[in-house]
Amino acid sequence: MKGYVYILASRRNGTLYTGVTKDLASRLFEHQNELTPGFTSQYAGKILVWFEEHDLLTSAITREKTIKKWPRQWKLNLIEQSNPDWSDISSHLLDL
Repeated sequence: MKGYVYILASRRNGTLYTGVTKDLASRLFEHQNELTPGFTSQYAGKILVWFEEHDLLTSAITREKTIKKWPRQWKLNLIEQSNPDWSDISSHLLDL
């Protein structure tokens, strides 16, 4: 089963949230519509700025745990490598 690691942001250089899921489109919908109480509904992290697909959900979970331990600057660098403008890349989910 595939898995996805993703980072949501409140705005450029704003609050970041790193998560993992097996269904990124559904999980993003939950975040954006505040269907699940928690960090993103409290801090308004609703912009998908980075994600990574893994063939196995267990690999995605391992990667998420690794990224969560990173210093903030490393996460900013990860985002800016593929998304320097911090655009909402949720439209890329149509390709999945």
